[in-house]
Amino acid sequence: MRTETESVVDEIKQGITLLRRHLDWDRALRRLDELNALSETPTLWDDPQRAQKLMRERQTLDESIAAVRASERELADNIELIEMGEAEGDDGIVADAEAALRVLAEDVRKRQIASMLSGEADDNDTYVEVHAGAGGTESQDWANMLLRMYTRWAEKSGRKVELLEVHDGEEAGIKSATMLVKGEKSYGWLKTESGVHRLVRISPYDSQARRHTSFASVWVYPVVDESIDIQINESDCRIDTYRAQGAGGQHINTTDSAVRITHNPTGIVVQCQSERSQHKNRATAWSMLKARLYELELEKREAAANAQAASKTDIGWGHQIRSYVLQPYQLVKDLRTGVESTSPQDVLNGELDPYMEAALAQRLGGGPKGDIADID
Repeated sequence: MRTETESVVDEIKQGITLLRRHLDWDRALRRLDELNALSETPTLWDDPQRAQKLMRERQTLDESIAAVRASERELADNIELIEMGEAEGDDGIVADAEAALRVLAEDVRKRQIASMLSGEADDNDTYVEVHAGAGGTESQDWANMLLRMYTRWAEKSGRKVELLEVHDGEEAGIKSATMLVKGEKSYGWLKTESGVHRLVRISPYDSQARRHTSFASVWVYPVVDESIDIQINESDCRIDTYRAQGAGGQHINTTDSAVRITHNPTGIVVQCQSERSQHKNRATAWSMLKARLYELELEKREAAANAQAASKTDIGWGHQIRSYVLQPYQLVKDLRTGVESTSPQDVLNGELDPYMEAALAQRLGGGPKGDIADID
């Protein structure tokens, strides 16, 4: 077997191992047996809602297990074909089997990504907040670049974006902004982007053309749908109204239509100014607050989110998850996974999938271990 083919086989084996680990294979087999037995219970449909939930779980689990088994069979069959073709000197059989293995490797990779996006809220739409760090105009301009980056990623992936609120910087950029990203598994894809992002460049605002380092934070949390019950006591909240801010146009008016809600027990603050109607902005702000409180609960239950929460304490050095260097050389490096790109403009134009996929894989135990050195 050629070295290139051996590499593809190793990739497939590693992918199948990760899929088994994600399923918790032995537990998944036991659970499927339980669900198959329940499906034959005469009284199951006495509670239609529970029955539908169980049948959906059964179908999902059955399809996931069957897909892993099919991949294992196909891998074994094609390895056997290659060995047979090499023994008989039949290059055609070998070439066909190698091509089939390349297709299988891509299929396993796609299944890995799908398995990474099976969390409790991964199917939901998501809010994305961007906040400038200390540093005035430099950081505010960087925050605006990040807002544009995520907008471009969403648009390229066929998702819709709504800008809910934006606080402009004094000279350029933004102090903060919140957008709503709508589309399939939006939270699942974007959730690993939460953290501090660092920019190094020659400042366009420095007359001496010196190199500056800027920081901005990104915070991603899922939209809470009707199936998730979040209780909020209005007495725990302070509601403020104010005049919408911005560069002008349809979002600006002469009434106090913008709404800010502060949740006193947690200190969480949400705000919305996207509509002319105070009533609509208030409803959106309540939805955002529910989402933030739900995200807090997810963080308590997900060990991977604990480090994420720590990264939100400071928007500065030592907390960054990714560095973007534009001068004197060009490189974007993720400090969790080691993924790099020598084309920062592509990344800033929304080419984020390699970074997201690697971060998701790391949560499944498929990423690098240990510290990754930052770039200067």
